Amino acid sequence: MTTPLATEKQPPGAPPSGAPAPAPPARRRSPERSARLRRAGLRLVALVVLLALWQLVTALRLWSPLLVPPPAAVWDALVQTSGTHDGVRGYQGHTLVEHLGVSLRRIAIGAGAGVLAGLVAGILMGTLPWVRVVCEPAVAFLRTLPPLAYFSLLIIWFGIDEAPKLWLLAIAAMPPVAVATASAVASAPAALVEAARAIGARRPQVVASVVLPSALPEILVGVRLAFGIAYSSVVAAETVNGLPGIGGLIRDAQRYNQSDVVVLGLLAIGASGLLIDALLRGAENRLAPWRRLS
Repeated sequence: MTTPLATEKQPPGAPPSGAPAPAPPARRRSPERSARLRRAGLRLVALVVLLALWQLVTALRLWSPLLVPPPAAVWDALVQTSGTHDGVRGYQGHTLVEHLGVSLRRIAIGAGAGVLAGLVAGILMGTLPWVRVVCEPAVAFLRTLPPLAYFSLLIIWFGIDEAPKLWLLAIAAMPPVAVATASAVASAPAALVEAARAIGARRPQVVASVVLPSALPEILVGVRLAFGIAYSSVVAAETVNGLPGIGGLIRDAQRYNQSDVVVLGLLAIGASGLLIDALLRGAENRLAPWRRLS
């Protein structure tokens, strides 16, 4: 006599034997990704609205095309300056990308040197009170000076080649980094500093392991401000012997009333400036993830 086979015990909530397995639940979009998509959509809509208003203003002839060129004229200027047409290469022998690349190189060297100098000055001002007393007025004085105010003096000192442009960008970029670094270093948590000293850490070790990590978010904000100021100063830096360079392109086109090229240069500066700021924001989010500013 055969006994019936014992059926396998099903776990609670499992589908009956032989029934098709339920489909996996649909993946839900994360709130952070949804927020990013919404922001991107709003920015795209805003861009389209601005372009439509620009086209409307030029179509109504409220101003002369010489003053406000239509989008089509700026697009034609982009095409003309991006290649070789009728034997003419770009603008003044260089394409738009080459002009922009030269300016970005100047900003990287000049503003980079200014950021490094500002970091050193800010750390010294934040950790040594006597250095702050001596250097803070000079930093504040430089911060209030417009770039064109001392560019002529830099030309007298260094000539009309690359040196005065790099010095101008460095001087423009140094004060915001120094101020932000000094403020952040001076406001480091006193409890953590005292704890580090209590376990035998020396001043350089305290600065490297406690002060700088706590001050990093404010320092990165100062770096972003410094590069923004340096970028806004590039046109002033390239007023003399600035070709090739995007600022020199704008100044040269201004002399010949080529408003479409001027607008194109401004758009190139703005677009590349947004890209640089996005890269710095990405670095800030990676180096200081506890303070996301997305």
